[in-house]
Amino acid sequence: MAVHRVVPNIPSQAMDENREFYGLLGFAEVMNHGWIMTLASPSSPAAQVSFMTADKTAPVMPDVSVEVDDVDAVHAAVVESGAEIVHPLQDEEWGVRRFFVRDPNGRVINVLGHR
Repeated sequence: MAVHRVVPNIPSQAMDENREFYGLLGFAEVMNHGWIMTLASPSSPAAQVSFMTADKTAPVMPDVSVEVDDVDAVHAAVVESGAEIVHPLQDEEWGVRRFFVRDPNGRVINVLGHR
């Protein structure tokens, strides 16, 4: 299994202000669905940060997103471990397959793969 990227998810209602501020640090908008916006470094595209007003289909906002190459295999391993699944494995309309799991610190991790 390979991890492609790890992205912090920051709760925010200030999308424009975040785009402007993080632009000063060299980030550019690479995705915006209205409820989530992701900024990335043009020189290092895996360096990203996301801002969320809410999660469109899940009951909670994740603290971190981890993109993996085989989300189904990770899901099976996490379920087998007994960890708490916070949001079930499902295909989302914006092109990802994902689930949420709670880590040992109580943080919600969005584990995803692009379809």
